[in-house]
Amino acid sequence: MPTYRDEVVVLRTHKLGEADRILTMLSRRHGKLRAVAKGVRRTSSRFGSRLEPFMVADVQLYAGRSLDIVQQAESLGAYGADIVVHYDRYTAANAMVETADRLSEAEATPQQYLLLVGGLRALSRGDHASRAILDSYLLRVMALSGWAPSLSECARCGTPGPHTAFVAQLGGMVCPSCAPTGSARIGAGAVQTLEALMAGEWAVVDSAQAADIAAASGVIAAYTQWHLERGIRSLSHLEAPR
Repeated sequence: MPTYRDEVVVLRTHKLGEADRILTMLSRRHGKLRAVAKGVRRTSSRFGSRLEPFMVADVQLYAGRSLDIVQQAESLGAYGADIVVHYDRYTAANAMVETADRLSEAEATPQQYLLLVGGLRALSRGDHASRAILDSYLLRVMALSGWAPSLSECARCGTPGPHTAFVAQLGGMVCPSCAPTGSARIGAGAVQTLEALMAGEWAVVDSAQAADIAAASGVIAAYTQWHLERGIRSLSHLEAPR
């Protein structure tokens, strides 16, 4: 089919020539897409504002040899405007779309698309602390990719918890017998926060102690970047959880 439609989240954009942009998008049915949006940098463009990062749109594309071409775009979620005016939301959203962009084509499923849309919607509304929304997204995106961390039992030998050592390389919480020397230790409150972030139990997350939130955020960042096999640059710009 030379022409097709899909719902997309715009992950990032690059300038092309004097008026065009190359878009990298996560779509609902076709995985990750790269397409040219012609003329969108002109003030007269009919849909330029609908194709900015963090925006969700219904697009019609023409299938090209190397890059597809955007023919139409209708807004489904204008989340960008409410995200970019808040530094904490903006940096969290950047980390989310950067993570989504790192997914392999096989991992870019409809569930990944819906998870990202939900996270950006929550950020735009300010439903919860921006870092908590990001942390929940990172845990869930890892789970959808087949890398759910073990939190209630030892990731290596299966011994029931609670445990206090978290080792990203081994897959999550590990028992004292399996924990390498110097393993990061976290308290019961941080483990409870991790479990709540994974399950979306926001009453627990919102009432968690600052130290537990900070500890949970630290191990989530380490775990995500270990499995992606490279750093997430946007994480360095995040404010510390409070």
